[in-house]
Amino acid sequence: MALLELENLTRRFGGVLALDGVSISVDQGQIAGLIGPNGAGKTTVFNLITGLYRPQEGELRFGGRSLAGLGPHRIARLGISRSFQNVESFRTMTVEEHVLVGAHRRAGGLGERRRRARAGEVLEYLGLESVARRPVAGLPFGTLKRVDLARSLASRPRLLLLDEPAAGLNHEEVGELGGRLRALRRDFELTLLLVEHHMGLVMGICDQVSVLNFGRKIAEGPPGAVQRDPAVIEAYLGGQTAAA
Repeated sequence: MALLELENLTRRFGGVLALDGVSISVDQGQIAGLIGPNGAGKTTVFNLITGLYRPQEGELRFGGRSLAGLGPHRIARLGISRSFQNVESFRTMTVEEHVLVGAHRRAGGLGERRRRARAGEVLEYLGLESVARRPVAGLPFGTLKRVDLARSLASRPRLLLLDEPAAGLNHEEVGELGGRLRALRRDFELTLLLVEHHMGLVMGICDQVSVLNFGRKIAEGPPGAVQRDPAVIEAYLGGQTAAA
């Protein structure tokens, strides 16, 4: 059953056609990947899903409901959350305060005590209790990525959009990330869509991969099939395998 449906999305910026009739469907419970060269339109897709941009043509549906005309806050309340490639942190806030920002996004009528409890649960799950009261500024990059993930999880999303989650991580941290994302799907009953350049991670954890090039979808399917697709090899992988 499709949780997220993108149907014939088109978006222009001036004379630049950023997306050209892109259709993608992500089933509930999937880990889906969105890959392509720089400038292929991947971030534009995320910005359309989260309401930062609006499509000029096409339709977006989440859980069968159209997202047309909804702003970012209303879309977040439906259960869509996003992490960022560049860790967006309020540098003077503590880790706990940073995560509470996420808890407030979809908290509804919950009181402050319950929101703090929710934030605490996520911090414990991601092993961040020991730094909960430390300022975000000065923390190691890998820890900052976990803090940003905690912020996203605190809103209790149904769909988590991950923008380059492996960026800046070393080989060991990328391996840990793959296991963590599988665990998140299981433990939080999440559907995940990630934009990622690390092919080992994408091919290792994704159920489905969609490939964009110059704003058009050129391939979609299981990781192995996408990896062997001549159009993908030509446009993006450059003949490399997932081990690259």
